[in-house]
Amino acid sequence: MVPTSPKILALSGGVGGAKLALGLAQVVPSDALTVVVNTGDDFEHLGLKVCPDLDTLMYTLSGLANQTLGWGQQDETWQFLDALKRLGGDTWFGLGDRDLATHVHRTALLAQGDSLSAVTAGLMRSLGVLTQVVPMTDDSVATLIHCQNGETLSFQHYFVRDRCEPLIKGISFQGIETARRAPEFEQLIAYGDLSQ
Repeated sequence: MVPTSPKILALSGGVGGAKLALGLAQVVPSDALTVVVNTGDDFEHLGLKVCPDLDTLMYTLSGLANQTLGWGQQDETWQFLDALKRLGGDTWFGLGDRDLATHVHRTALLAQGDSLSAVTAGLMRSLGVLTQVVPMTDDSVATLIHCQNGETLSFQHYFVRDRCEPLIKGISFQGIETARRAPEFEQLIAYGDLSQ
């Protein structure tokens, strides 16, 4: 379907991009705004597909974001993480109970063969988000941090678990050469009537 009015395309990362998208969503009609979100920080944790930037945007646009932490959901509880810690599990990445439901549901839908774009659209609808939000790609792209000590870390391991402490030798984006833009992203670019 070709849009009938000019569209605004916003590119978003995590917290800062989510705040920009929220501001745009407050002044731009929802059918004229599309936010394309970084998926290069996505990773698998505890067997679950975690999309930090998509989730931050989703929680921000739906009014569920934890304003104090800057990530996760407001009024979050941590019973799962507390239980996992008692069992000796990996707890460096803060998955709250409500946030965990997002990751479990996403992972199940992806395992059924749904694309990340379709799953994202469904999650946004479920939380009442009217703005079109799409991942940059449905393909897997991973930001890898190559450290001076010879170790290679996923972005989340470097940023969250190791708190940006290892010295960096380089950064690469695994899968970027073969990744295709998400269909909605491609269609918007092909249409060519973006506001300037």
